[in-house]
Amino acid sequence: MPDDAALYQTCFYNQHIAAQGKMVPFAGYLMPVQYADGIMQEHLHCRDNAGLFDVSHMGQVVVSGEGVAKALEKLMPVDLEALEINQQTYATFTTESGGISDDLIVTRWAEDTFFLVVNAACKHQDIAHLQSHLEGFEVRYLGERGLLALQGLRAKELIAELAPEANKLVFMQGCHAAINGVECYITRSGYTGEDGFEISVSAEDGPGLADLLLGYDSVRWIGLGARDSLRLEAGLCLYGHDMDLETSPVEAGIAWSISKSRRTGGAKQGGFLGAHIILDHLANGADKKRVGFVVDGRAPVREGAEIVDDHGKIIGVITSGGFGPTLQAPIAMGYVPTEYAAIGTQLQALVRGKQRSITVAKMPLVAQRYHRG
Repeated sequence: MPDDAALYQTCFYNQHIAAQGKMVPFAGYLMPVQYADGIMQEHLHCRDNAGLFDVSHMGQVVVSGEGVAKALEKLMPVDLEALEINQQTYATFTTESGGISDDLIVTRWAEDTFFLVVNAACKHQDIAHLQSHLEGFEVRYLGERGLLALQGLRAKELIAELAPEANKLVFMQGCHAAINGVECYITRSGYTGEDGFEISVSAEDGPGLADLLLGYDSVRWIGLGARDSLRLEAGLCLYGHDMDLETSPVEAGIAWSISKSRRTGGAKQGGFLGAHIILDHLANGADKKRVGFVVDGRAPVREGAEIVDDHGKIIGVITSGGFGPTLQAPIAMGYVPTEYAAIGTQLQALVRGKQRSITVAKMPLVAQRYHRG
């Protein structure tokens, strides 16, 4: 385990300590995995009220220059030229072999300016990737900024009061706005399956903004543990676990993220790294697929557990697993051959040498509540 002194701290670190956050190393940072009430209560609080997440460890990057949309399209299978200003899209950085080197959110700030939010563990390699492929364009890492996610049923009540213009946004839109005089960039997005907002703010102003939000009875800090259980219930991938360099977007169950114009027969067919493999998977199907599972019993099935068929043959692996507090049951995601991916398929997971019954289930396992207008 790395020395704590060698780990970064976000601008909200002192507030996490004051709130009895249990700090753990994560992607080079000391981050709160949970607070005093524990993961279960934090998870349920976010579902019923409003949870505040520190996601400042994520990479915030601005890419700009004339024609940058077309240049970025060589790295991801989305139609950025069609993206409106202050609209965002989910995307993947693909590889020549058809795999995924990271997933990200891309927002168009201006005609030739895009705001990217990438995963914490991948951000430095992502920046190098951008710089190597975007010669002549500016790639600027906003390492000095904090990032808060306000998520849950009552998040919109706060934003309606504090930044009314941001409350008019629908899912995957953003705007520049001031909250109590603090300049922010706010998007209606998140990683919980709930309606919510992500707020980019300067590190200097971040702690004061967090205190303002936490002053509402409906808001409390939520740690990485509940963030993980919320995204698992919502059927959302975690990079490095549910998808990686060896999985294509089609195998990962995120083919929907490939713009129609970039598909075979589209106006801008292909033209991105690994297009020949990914478009073949779209046309002819992939050999494996990410699926969701409900698990018999009460004990969770964890990442790395092997999946076997009725004859005991190993056919796949669990990539994410845990207890779903909303469902009050253990749930999981993993990869199986496509012929085993039908909803309702009964399989087994090997846990400490014993078989546990698992059933392929429709994802998301808990309905997403994004505000689409």
